[in-house]
Amino acid sequence: MTSQRQGAVLGHPIGHSKSPALHNAAYQLLGADFSYRAIDVEESGMADLLAQVRAEGNWYGLSVTMPLKNVAVELVDELSDVARTLGAVNTIIATTDDAGATFLRGDNTDVAGIVNALRHAGVGERPRAAILGGGGTAVSALAALVDLEATDIVVFVRNPVKAAGTLEVAAALAAPARLESFAGTAQDLGDFDVVISTLPPRAADGLAAEFLATGDSPAGVLLDVAYDPWPSALAQAWESRGGTVVAGIEMLLYQGVEQVKLFAEAGGYGTIATDTQGDVINVMCDAIGVHRRNPHDENMAG
Repeated sequence: MTSQRQGAVLGHPIGHSKSPALHNAAYQLLGADFSYRAIDVEESGMADLLAQVRAEGNWYGLSVTMPLKNVAVELVDELSDVARTLGAVNTIIATTDDAGATFLRGDNTDVAGIVNALRHAGVGERPRAAILGGGGTAVSALAALVDLEATDIVVFVRNPVKAAGTLEVAAALAAPARLESFAGTAQDLGDFDVVISTLPPRAADGLAAEFLATGDSPAGVLLDVAYDPWPSALAQAWESRGGTVVAGIEMLLYQGVEQVKLFAEAGGYGTIATDTQGDVINVMCDAIGVHRRNPHDENMAG
C-alpha cells in the first residue's frame, strides 16, 4: 500500500457520529493504512460527493446514515441483494481498477447489526414485534425481524401514505407486517416481545411520556437505534417500567463490524478482519466505551 486510502461516514447532521472512533480503532488493530472521518452531506449534495470519490480514486468505502440511505440506492453502480430488496444502502464499497476507474457497490449491514444486537440481549426466535417509524432503517428492522422469524410485525407510522414503500418491502421479504397509525401506540407497546424504534433523536419523547402514563410494565426488549443523546426518553421510560433496553450504540457496533470486514477485503487486506473478528469487536467496544462482548459474539450472524 503506497498511499493511505480514504473512508468516511456520510449523513446530516453527522457531528455526533461515533463511527470514526469505531472504524479507526479497528484499522489500527488490523494495520490497515486507512483513514476514516465524518462528512456532513445533505441529500442534495450526495451525487457530488460520490463524483469526488470516483475522481480521486483512493477511497475504500463509505458508511451512509440518515437521511441518505435511500438516495444512495440510485447513485451506486451495483447493489447487493439485500440493499436492492430494502431500497436502502448504509455501506458503499469502493474498488478501483488498473485503469483508475472507481466502482461503487451499495450494501446494507444494518440488518446484521440489528439481529446481533437483539440476539446479544437474549431475544429468541419467533417474537411478536413492533417497529416505530417507516424510513430507511425501518426496512432494515423488517429484514432483521424476518431473520428472527417474527410471527407478527406492526409498523407504527405517522403518515401511512408516505410509508407505503415500507409495505412493499415487507411483501418482498414475505414479512408478516402491517402498518398502523401512531395514534394510541403507547397503549400497545408493552404487549410486544421486541420494539425497535427507528425514529430520529428526540422524535419519540412524546411517545415516552404517553407510555409512562399508561403504567404498563413491558416484558419485552426495546432497541432504540438513536444513541445521542443517551439514554433517550423512550429508553428511560421503558427501563423504569422494568423492560430491557438495547442502546442504539449496540446496533452501530455490530453493523460497523460488518462494514470493517467488507472494507478491509475491498482495500486489499483479504479476510484479516473476519479472521480476527473477536479482537476487532473488543477494540471497537473500547473505542466507544461499550462493555466487551461475550465470546459467542465471535460467531455472530454476518
